[in-house]
Amino acid sequence: MTQLSVNLNKIALLRNSRPLDIPNVLRAAQTCIAAGAHGITVHPRPDERHIRRSDALDLHQLLQHHPHIEFNIEGNPFVHAQTDERAPWFDLVRALRPAQCTLVPDDPNASTSDHGWDLRTTSERLKPIVHLLREQGMRVSLFMDPDIEQIERAAALGADRIELYTEPYAASFGQTTMSAQLETYASAAQRAHDLGLGVNAGHDLSLQNLGAFCSRVPHLLEVSIGHALIADAIDMGLYATVQAYLKVLRR
Repeated sequence: MTQLSVNLNKIALLRNSRPLDIPNVLRAAQTCIAAGAHGITVHPRPDERHIRRSDALDLHQLLQHHPHIEFNIEGNPFVHAQTDERAPWFDLVRALRPAQCTLVPDDPNASTSDHGWDLRTTSERLKPIVHLLREQGMRVSLFMDPDIEQIERAAALGADRIELYTEPYAASFGQTTMSAQLETYASAAQRAHDLGLGVNAGHDLSLQNLGAFCSRVPHLLEVSIGHALIADAIDMGLYATVQAYLKVLRR
């Protein structure tokens, strides 16, 4: 069964809109765990507009009591796209040592992640990062477009997994281009598997489009879902929503 890691960024974004601790990020994580989620994902950004460093620290402490739940921390290890200066995010993950670090090439000002790594230009910068994180016992996943050449570079770089950026598939859902998109992702996942890479996926996956993706894309180990899941929770409640996503993944 494909594992479900719930991204709590949108819980933190709502909380940060008022000077109150409502909704509470830790309580949300506990609800997700009680409902059967396999992991918790956060993506702390430099401006802390949603998940804060303190949230990551608190979640780390919480998950010490739930060793079967994986902690996945996403982020860009660099301060700027053009320099090798390492971001505070890098020090955070080295301090917490989550089960998985997902390296994402997002600009600090980006509203959300919107593309995978271009390893033709960033491999040499990423190589020591990947090495250091793996040396400290963390699984390293690279956020990637479903581009086979780039995935081959990810394998050569020494990553453990890739996370396929799925917004193009989500945008095609129900359209005439959907079948071609699924073929692209299926081919990318198969190539990654053949190269010894684990395959994760995430971005704009939802109750509506998740089943078709999982049924067509092979070797899918984990999906990380936040925006749609938290939106569904407004109507269904967080516990019931996590269970609804798990039901799709069990089919």
